[in-house]
Amino acid sequence: MYAPERHQQILDTARSRGRVEVAGLARELAVTPETVRRDLTALERRGVLRRVHGGAIPVERLGVEPAVAEREGKAPEQKDRIARAALDELPDGGSLILDAGTTTVRLAHLLPSDRELSVVTNSIAVASALIAKPNVTLHILGGTVRGRTEAAVGAWTRAQVAELFVDVAFMGTNGISLERGLTTPDTAEAAVKRTLMDSARRVVVLADSSKFGREDFARVAPLSAVDTIITDDGLDAELAGDVENAGPRLVIV
Repeated sequence: MYAPERHQQILDTARSRGRVEVAGLARELAVTPETVRRDLTALERRGVLRRVHGGAIPVERLGVEPAVAEREGKAPEQKDRIARAALDELPDGGSLILDAGTTTVRLAHLLPSDRELSVVTNSIAVASALIAKPNVTLHILGGTVRGRTEAAVGAWTRAQVAELFVDVAFMGTNGISLERGLTTPDTAEAAVKRTLMDSARRVVVLADSSKFGREDFARVAPLSAVDTIITDDGLDAELAGDVENAGPRLVIV
């Protein structure tokens, strides 16, 4: 099989399956993993695939951002476990950021009532979960609200965050990869996420295992900017080790 034929077969496979793995393609095509990696690099240069850890995904999957209602129904049990584990990262009292996301909303509902907390958020859903908690001083960031994520974004939002410094930021993300770190489909939301992370002593990312290996359009931050990632036990063991080697402490629940 000539290289152009191989490239087309790899692309067709990626589009039909949603992603391809180097090891699997090497077996199917009867070539070495090194050959597959060169093929994936060539396809990435053509702009039809995006390399991720151990394989690649078609660009059609990138930038497709589901609405909050759709994301809420995905991996609910894993997200519940992650949110409960995040309680161990709370300060005894003090300040925190809760980023927009379905898992951070779960954490908001679980915040304990035995300590005084100041909570900063750009998420309408998070704010709604916290507004009736008497021990929480709620700070809602203003800005242009994205209907898809119900999060405030823009220069006004970033300017407010830049004046703050909190104990810990609990962040959501659409994608996590070794090569590109945290990513999300929208550039305005990515900019706000970076500012939120910069405004915290510690950064804790809450992400179920489906987020790993995915790369979206807008880069938020490298893995070295993250202190802790809490995820579920669906994460591949080899990838988990590589993530920890990149800097963050990994908590698997």
